[in-house]
Amino acid sequence: MSGPAKKNQHFTYEDYLTWPEDERWELIQGEAFAMSPAPAFRHQKIVLSVANQLVNQLNGKKCQPMVAPLDVRLTENLGKNMEKTHVVQPDVLVFCDPEKADDKGLVGAPDWILEVLSDSTAWKDSTIKLDLYQRFGVREYWILNPETRLLLVYVLKEGVFGLPTPFLGSVKVPVTIFPGIEIEI
Repeated sequence: MSGPAKKNQHFTYEDYLTWPEDERWELIQGEAFAMSPAPAFRHQKIVLSVANQLVNQLNGKKCQPMVAPLDVRLTENLGKNMEKTHVVQPDVLVFCDPEKADDKGLVGAPDWILEVLSDSTAWKDSTIKLDLYQRFGVREYWILNPETRLLLVYVLKEGVFGLPTPFLGSVKVPVTIFPGIEIEI
């Protein structure tokens, strides 16, 4: 993909807003990450299945599921009127505070996120995003490897993700932060 990403170059949210609308990017710690190539068929099938289950189970409740592409802006105050904005596009998310939604996406951490790994995103989703989501208070973070069918569930307790709970194969997994809701993987 052509575009603005260059190694060792620092980008801002203002830069991000100038990038072509037909290209998908994430901006983390000032580094631009291309969201291409497009996800594989299996990846999208999982995203659709999980999103449909969430839509059905959260129907009539205040929490809302969403799928990528949707910009989630996480902003940290660096002091002296300086701030850094990270922009991520989780595969599936749920947010429960309607005040976080605006015309550009969400401002602030979703309550629940699922990232479905692909070859091009596995390292970032398992390390950089894990740290970012913990720092900004995502209450529950799921990482699914569609090849091995291993799901790792991280739950935020006292501001820290503890060790993940692993699930393997086709199972119903409870969403810890939403009692009574289970997702079949």
